Amino acid sequence: MSDLLSLSIFTIEVDRKPILAVQCKWHSEAESLFSDEALQNQLRLLKADGRQLRDDFSIFRIRLARQNEREMFFRNEASLLTGNGQLAVLLVALDGPDMNTPPDDAGL
Repeated sequence: MSDLLSLSIFTIEVDRKPILAVQCKWHSEAESLFSDEALQNQLRLLKADGRQLRDDFSIFRIRLARQNEREMFFRNEASLLTGNGQLAVLLVALDGPDMNTPPDDAGL
């Protein structure tokens, strides 16, 4: 029966700011990204507006993506791969010379 479910786009917020969009069947599947060390390490290394995307005190939240976030996911302008190979699309513009790709030492 779970094969019949369509995929939804979820937004991961860090400190109430939308950071990533992921495509999953279940909310719990999207939540599992919180325990993905490789993704967490990438978010520590990347910066937007002069600040790390996450730190040790960041509060994470998952919700269904809004229309503009779904559109950004399908445009897939800047993406990361999680430790399990799942695509996570950045919803923020990164600081640095090439703001659409993570640095080579991002951990994945």
